Amino acid sequence: MSRIYDCADESARKDGIADAASAVRRGELVVLPTDTVYGIGSDAFSPKAVARLLETKGRGRDMPPPVLVGSIRAATALIDDLGNHGRDLMEEFWPGPLTLVCTATPSLSWDLGDTKGTVAVRMPMDPVALELLKETGPMAVSSANKSGEPAATTAGEAIEQLGDEDVAVYLDGGSNESTVPSTIVDLTYAVPRVLRSGAVSIEQLRAVCGTVIGELRKGRTKPKKDEGAAEAAESGAEEQTEESGAETSRGPASETEAEGPRGDRSES
Repeated sequence: MSRIYDCADESARKDGIADAASAVRRGELVVLPTDTVYGIGSDAFSPKAVARLLETKGRGRDMPPPVLVGSIRAATALIDDLGNHGRDLMEEFWPGPLTLVCTATPSLSWDLGDTKGTVAVRMPMDPVALELLKETGPMAVSSANKSGEPAATTAGEAIEQLGDEDVAVYLDGGSNESTVPSTIVDLTYAVPRVLRSGAVSIEQLRAVCGTVIGELRKGRTKPKKDEGAAEAAESGAEEQTEESGAETSRGPASETEAEGPRGDRSES
């Protein structure tokens, strides 16, 4: 039976975060608010917990979850190379609705699914999420809904879809004011590429990075290597449109961008 905590109450919030952190350490699943939509999360370094997360959502290893972090320092430990713009983007837009995709540190002992060596990372601007993440460390987090169904903007909507058997703790942070998904930017290329448009505009990105390639639209011809590699990012906890954004993904071979230069990989 799930335990539900009303985080508007200071005492319940404190107890809920402590309970949720303990649950994550035990390999259990928790639902948490973010600054976009509600997310379902697990310990990013527990393969069994991540597999359970994917199973609960009804998705396979080909749609690995992104990782939420509580600080820039925690994010940089997951990344092999920040590139030319990664640090600047994090400092400008984090915490906030920007997901960055880049090459993961090769020595990490985790299994998020078929990531092809990349990781999608975000630091959310939500006080409950940040408190939890600072207790648990990096969490694999996807939107708190069944695959193909609308993302949850309240804890109640998440409970309706996910039930009280698979999720140990629900942290109720109230209704989310914004349902605009995070912008997803791929930094494994020499030039940053927008994989999905969202709350951070391309004009804002260009003010930091200079040249940024816009999102590929349906019907446009894509290089073979761009066919689906960032499905991890597409499925973020914070991502309202995670299930419907396959056309913005990069190809399997390019999730690590093994086919080409990685000059501007920033952290994800």
